Amino acid sequence: MDFIKPNGKRRVVITGGGMVTALGRDWQTARAKLKSGKNCIKYMSDWERYEKMNTRLACPYEDELPSFPRKKIRGMGRVALLSLLSTEDALKMAGFLKDDGDVIDELKSGRTGIAYGTCMGSMEAIMDIAEMMQTGDTSHLNSQTYIKAMPQTNACNLSVYYQIRGRVIITDTACTSGSQAIGYAYEAIEDGRAEIMIAGGAEELSPPDAAIFDTLGATSILNTTPEATPKIWDKDRDGLVIGEGAGTVILEDLEHAVKRGAQIYAEVAGFATNSDGTHITNPNSETQAIALELAIKDAGIDKSQIAYINAHGTGTTNGDISESKAVYSVFNRAVPISSTKSYIGHTLGACGCVEAWLTVNMMNEGWFHPNCNLANVDPACAPLDYIMNSGREINAEYVMSNNFAFGGVNTSLIFKKFAE
Repeated sequence: MDFIKPNGKRRVVITGGGMVTALGRDWQTARAKLKSGKNCIKYMSDWERYEKMNTRLACPYEDELPSFPRKKIRGMGRVALLSLLSTEDALKMAGFLKDDGDVIDELKSGRTGIAYGTCMGSMEAIMDIAEMMQTGDTSHLNSQTYIKAMPQTNACNLSVYYQIRGRVIITDTACTSGSQAIGYAYEAIEDGRAEIMIAGGAEELSPPDAAIFDTLGATSILNTTPEATPKIWDKDRDGLVIGEGAGTVILEDLEHAVKRGAQIYAEVAGFATNSDGTHITNPNSETQAIALELAIKDAGIDKSQIAYINAHGTGTTNGDISESKAVYSVFNRAVPISSTKSYIGHTLGACGCVEAWLTVNMMNEGWFHPNCNLANVDPACAPLDYIMNSGREINAEYVMSNNFAFGGVNTSLIFKKFAE
C-alpha cells in the first residue's frame, strides 16, 4: 500500500465521524429520514414575540443533551456542548475513547490537533455581555462568560476537555467553518505536522441568526407549511431556513491508521478554499468555480471522475443560481447534485462537516439523497442533474462537497472511496 501521494504528501483518511442534527446522531437514523422524503423543519411558536421578523421556521436539535462532568463543561454554552457530543461520537467510532470516557494517551502526545469552527459563541453569554453595556449591570458576568461567548469556544473547549496538546486551528468563517476545518486539518496531516486531527463545526439555534438573514430578504416565510420548505433549486423557492447541529470527523495519516488496524471510511482526496474579493454577501460564481477546479487539481483526478456533488444549496435565489452556474462551468455536464439543507435547513457553522460526513456515508452505501421539495427546477439554474424523488443509486469512487460563506469564502472537498 502506498502511504505517500504522487505529490510527495501523506495520504489522509477518515477513521470516525459524528453528527448532531434533526436527522439524528448516526447514519442509520439519518438514512431513514433522508429516504422518507420529508424534511425536519419546524414552526417556532416562541419566535412569535419577534414581531418584525417574518420567518418563524427553523430546524432545532430537540433531543436532550446527555450529561457530562460538570467541572469539565463549565465554560461550555450550547454550541460547545453540541460540538462535544458530536466529537464524543466521532472519537468513539475511531476507537480513541477508553471505557472511562477519556481519550487514549496517544491523543495527548502533541501529534493530535483540533480544527473547529462556528459562526459565533453561545447567544446567552453574548446577551449577558450586552446587558452590561445597556444597563451597566455586571451581575450576570462570571469567569466563564467570555469562554462561552468567544468565537473559538468550540475548538478551545474541546482541546481542554480531551487534553489535546497539538495545534489548534480556528475556522470561524460562517458557513464554511466546518468545511475549512476539515480542509485545514487534512493539510496539517498531509504536510506531516500532525498524525491525527479532530475537525468539525457547530452552531446552536439562535433567533438573531434567522433575523440577520430575514433582514436580507433571504428567509423562507412559508410559516404555515414548514414541511414544504426550503425548496432548493425550485422556481417557487422563497428562501432558506436556519438549523442547528454539529459535525465532527477524525482525520488520520493513512500509515498511522493502518498500523493500528483502524476502520477507514474514506480518503480525503482534495481540498481548496479561496475568496471572492468582490462582495460580503453576494456570491461570485467565477471564484466559486475556481475553488472547485483547485480541489480537483489537488486530488490529482479528472473532473469526469466526480460522480456526485453535495451542494451548499441554501434555497436563496442568488445563491442557487450562482452555485449551479459555477458547477456547470467546471463540469460542463449534468453532474448529479443534491442539498442536505432541504432536510435540515442551514446549520451555518456546522453544515460543512455535517454535509461532508453524510456525503461519505452515502458514497459508501451507493445511494444519494434527493433534493427534498424540488418539483420544478428554476430555468435560471444551470442544467445539472438535480436528484429528485427517491434518490439515486450511484457507484461513486469520488464525491465532492461544496460550501460558500458570507465574506466571499469558498470551499470544496473531495472524498474517495477507500480501497487498499
